[in-house]
Amino acid sequence: MSIIFSINSGVCEIRLNRPEVFNSFNQSMAFEVQKALDECKINPLIRVVVITGEGKAFCAGQDLSEATDPNGPALQVIVKDHYNPIIEKIRNIEKPVIAAVNGVAAGAGANIALACDITIAKKSASFIQAFSKIGLIPDSGGTFFLPRIIGSQKALALMMTGDKVSAEEADKMNMIYKAVDDEFFLDEVKTFSENLAKMPTRGLGLTKKAINQSFSNNLTEQLAVEELLQTEAGKTNDFKEGVAAFLEKRKPEFKGN
Repeated sequence: MSIIFSINSGVCEIRLNRPEVFNSFNQSMAFEVQKALDECKINPLIRVVVITGEGKAFCAGQDLSEATDPNGPALQVIVKDHYNPIIEKIRNIEKPVIAAVNGVAAGAGANIALACDITIAKKSASFIQAFSKIGLIPDSGGTFFLPRIIGSQKALALMMTGDKVSAEEADKMNMIYKAVDDEFFLDEVKTFSENLAKMPTRGLGLTKKAINQSFSNNLTEQLAVEELLQTEAGKTNDFKEGVAAFLEKRKPEFKGN
């Protein structure tokens, strides 16, 4: 298997598992990740998703030995059938998706991390828009997410130069949520994801849905979205529990529905 899939305390971990090639993607791993994300979407036991890598790297992007194989999938197929569905599935899962970047995230690997809702990285990790080094353009949603996160000038500079950005630099430019000392990384990801898994999952998912729609809405349209989704959130059991806990001055016990 090219990934390791596990569920614990409401948290599903999808661990990219091709460490011998720095977890670079081939067709098999792409399809396994897509299948895992589909399971995360429908499984009520899963309330948070964590994507990380086995070994020293998070993900080095596309396995170029496959991309240059005359008998392998064409570049268009790789983008259309391998990466595009992964990005859309990450964005459309109405649950928090965390990228736990344990090492270098390059090319499509960097952009998969940026497509996640929250990115936490080891301080020793780095992000590289490596596409220009081989004459390609950023894919996997990179041209969509990165300029929206850090602005078009910085995004274009990083994409054109392919410069390495350390996790600490990425943190300072607000590219990621947080850079964590290596020795505390695993504990930080575990605590953070398990805490999110105890929160009102449906409300978090609707918040994500609202953010997704805000990218293309004007203010009036977005206010209407907030009205609609707030009404939906108000019908959840977790809303009732949250209000009851507040009035009773106790800690809420959210069930995720």
